[in-house]
This record gives sequence, structure tokens and C-alpha cells, in this order.
Amino acid sequence: MRMGPAELVQAAAMARRFYLEGKSKIQIAEEFGVSRFKVARVLETALERDLVRIEIRVPAELDAERSDALRARYGLRHAVVVESPSSTDDVDESPDPENLGEVAAGLLGELVAEGDVLGLAWGRSTINMAAALEALPPCTVVQLTGVYDAGTAERGSVEAVRRAAQVSGGDAHPIYAPMLLPDAATATALRHQTGIARAFEYFDKVTVAAVSIGSWEPGISTVHDMLTDEERAHYASLGVAAEMSAHLFDAEGRRVGRDLGERCITVEADRLRRIPEVVAIAGGQRKAAAIDAVLRSGLVTSLVTDTAAADHLLEAGPAPRPALDRADPDGV
Repeated sequence: MRMGPAELVQAAAMARRFYLEGKSKIQIAEEFGVSRFKVARVLETALERDLVRIEIRVPAELDAERSDALRARYGLRHAVVVESPSSTDDVDESPDPENLGEVAAGLLGELVAEGDVLGLAWGRSTINMAAALEALPPCTVVQLTGVYDAGTAERGSVEAVRRAAQVSGGDAHPIYAPMLLPDAATATALRHQTGIARAFEYFDKVTVAAVSIGSWEPGISTVHDMLTDEERAHYASLGVAAEMSAHLFDAEGRRVGRDLGERCITVEADRLRRIPEVVAIAGGQRKAAAIDAVLRSGLVTSLVTDTAAADHLLEAGPAPRPALDRADPDGV
């Protein structure tokens, strides 16, 4: 039925009280001398007749609908999806969009509390995130992996750890060592060096971690690029679909090529699984399948990605086991 002018004026006044002034329906009913059920009907009608419009707005670069759908599909604690670069070429060929780091920095600002231990793994996205940090509560920052190239440590993981510690005002525990060593004996010896051993002692205390994800391709996986052609072919034959912090996963999220870990300076998978909040930062169409594999592993609780990867993830096969179950990737 069409509302008359008095009804329209009353509906507008009630809507103002309810939506703008925060008054309850009982308070509004008392003011206008009607029942709270009448108030409820008037407010409902105001919405139906477009007298009141409710808009939910987030910053333009965030996609709230995809974020919520992705969180629900994978059973994540948090999923934040940002707009991909407008150029198709950029979406297809580039590493993680740089704005992922900025958004991840904001997410860490929400997740990290005073007294926490923040762990940072090597990766372009985590380095970009650390550079974008503007504020963190006082916390200890520890490096979770060695570096891609010890000669670039100052511009990579070590600098990211120092930057995060500087922003938070907490202690920094970097690791001055390559991520991948020639053999297990060399890796074992390095793990016992004083500085590295001290960082490893903090791994069980980490409460929030930030990690990157790589697909098994040149330029998209740190580990892939560090191996010989023969080694790459060997791990590819095992069905590697993704890597994270020098751990390799097949398409179902199961760990493969575990012998590689013996040669690496990195947080162990079981320790990573016990960290309460593990935020993965990765995007782009080329990484979508790898992101899916890592989300199925049970090692990640939250994700920052882009629309290009999100669209692939939302169209993938049967829904996986909820990430918050923290399944053991070595258990199957």
C-alpha cells in the first residue's frame, strides 16, 4: 500500500532515530506512543519502499564478497581479497601484486598483540609487507627461514625482521644463513651456530607468522630456482604443486620431498602447524593452484590474496577440509 505523507514523515523520523541515532525500538515506541511491533513494521516498510538505503562500504581495493566466500570455502579464520592489477598481462605474469604486502601489513596490525612473537618467513610478499608496516604493538620478531641468497640478506628477510622489530619496538632475531644448503650435514652444523640456534629457540613461541607461497615454476618458487635441473625434475616427479618455507606439497596438500627439509634452514612443518595464526600472502593466476594446495595442508589459518587467484580458488573442485582443523600434512 502507498504510504501517505504523515506515514512517510513518521517512518523517516523513526528510521533516523534507529539507524543514525542508535535508539532501540522500545525507545522509539515510547517516543511516538506506539508499540515496538509497529516500529519494527515501519522500519521494515521503510527498507522495502527504498525510504532507507543501507550501504556496506569497504575501501575500493578490497573485495568483501570474494573475501567472505573464500573464508567460508576453506574454513579460514581470515581471508582478505584485493583487486588484481587492471592489466591482464600483469595478472598473468607478475609475482604477487605489491598491494598484497600493504594489506597484509594492515592485517598484522590487527592480529599482533603486545607480547606476541611474530615470525617472518622469506618471500617477496613478506618483504613487501614488512616495508609497508606502519604500526605494531611491542613484540619480538623472529626469522623463520634462511635467505634466498646470503649476499642479499640485508635487502631481504633480515631487513624485513629488523624493520618489523623497529616498528614494534621489540627484539629482532634474524638468521644469517642461506635457506638451502648443499647437504644435510652442513645444514645441521649451521643450525647449531649460536645466532641461528637462538632464533630456532623462538619457533615454539611464535604466535603469529607471515609466510609466502610459491608454485613449482621458475621465478615463482624460491626453492625451485635454487635447485639443479636434476633436482627439480626429481621433485616434480613426486607431484610437487607448491612450496612454502622450503616445504613441498602436492595438489592435495600432502607434504612430499621431505628429504629437502634436511638441507634447509627453516621452521619445521609440525612447528608451523602449532603456531596459532599463520597468514599466507600470495596472489596471481599463476599461483592459484599452489595456494589451493597449501590451504589444504592444514598449515595456514588466514590468507591475503587477489581477485585473480580468488576466482580460481572459488571455482576449484570439492571444498577442502576446513583449514582451522590444522590437519597434519604428513599424516596422509
